[in-house]
Amino acid sequence: MVFGGKGYVGKGLYILGLPWTPSYLLDCSRPVLFEAGFSCLGRLYEEDIRKVLNSRQPEILFLTHVHYDHCGATAYFKKVFPDIKVAASSKAAEIIKRPNALKLIKELSTNVTSRVTAIKNIDATKLLYEPFEPFEIDIVLENGETFQLTEDINVKIFVTAGHTRDNLAYYIPEKKILFVTESVGNIDRVGRVITEFLVDYDAYIEDIKRFSLFDIEILCLGHQFVVTDADVKGFFTRSQKEAEDFKTRVERYLIEEGGDIDKVVRHIKAEDYDTNPGPKQMEQAYLINLTIQVTHLAKHYLKLQCSKMTCFL
Repeated sequence: MVFGGKGYVGKGLYILGLPWTPSYLLDCSRPVLFEAGFSCLGRLYEEDIRKVLNSRQPEILFLTHVHYDHCGATAYFKKVFPDIKVAASSKAAEIIKRPNALKLIKELSTNVTSRVTAIKNIDATKLLYEPFEPFEIDIVLENGETFQLTEDINVKIFVTAGHTRDNLAYYIPEKKILFVTESVGNIDRVGRVITEFLVDYDAYIEDIKRFSLFDIEILCLGHQFVVTDADVKGFFTRSQKEAEDFKTRVERYLIEEGGDIDKVVRHIKAEDYDTNPGPKQMEQAYLINLTIQVTHLAKHYLKLQCSKMTCFL
C-alpha cells in the first residue's frame, strides 16, 4: 500500500500536518517525533500531536537532516513542548550553526509559506508567519548507534551519505519501521520515483541496495507518501532503476549540450518538474538541488572519460 494522507498508519505511527512535508509521531510509553517539516506548519503539527497524546508530550525529536523542509518547526516544538530533546547527526549540529546555512533556511522557509496557503483545505489562519528560528541539537547521534527508546523499542542509527552529508536514517526493528527521508528517493504526485542524491550518487545507490534488504513493513519517505507491506520491495526496485535512468539522461544531455550544465538542468526540469502538477518542491529549492546533481554527475562522467583518455569537457 502507498499511503498518501495523514493520520494513523499502524504500529503506533501517525503522519502529522501535511503529507507534502510531514512530521511523524510514534506513540509509545516514550512518544517521539521524526522530522519537523516546514516552520509555517508548526501549529498544525502541534494540533495533530495533542489529538493523539492529549496531556502527554513527545520526549525526543529525531531529525534526519537540517534542510528547511525537515527541520523547520524544530524551534516551535521546543517552545510548545519545553522538555523535548532534539537528536541529529554531528554534521547537522555543525551545519545548523553556520550563518550561510541559516540564511538559506530562513529564505526558503519564508518563500514556501505562500505556496502552503494556496493548498486546498489549508486553514491559513493556523499557519505561522514568523521567520524560521535556529535551535540547538541536544543529542548527537552516530552511525551504527542503537538508541534504546523503551525496554522493547530500539532506534538504530544509520548515516546515509548519498542525499546530504548530515543525513541519518532511523530503523525500528521491533516495529519494522524505517524513517529514510530522501536518501532512497521520493514518490511524486504522478507516481514517479524522484531521484534525490545531492552528495554522492554511488553512495545513494548503495543505500537503496542496503535498505532493500531490511525487514520493513512501513517505509517513511521524506515527502508525500508512506509505503507499506508488499509495496516496499517494489519501491526500492523502482528507485534504483529511476536513479540509474536519471544518470543516463544527464550524461546523454551533457554530451548533446557540450557539457553545458545550465542547459542540461533546463532539459531535466522540463521533463520532471514542469510536468508534475504538485504539490511539489519550490522551484527555487528544486533548481538548487538539480544543479548540484547535474554538476556532481558531470564531474563523475568527466573523471570516467578522462580515465579512458577520451576527455571532451
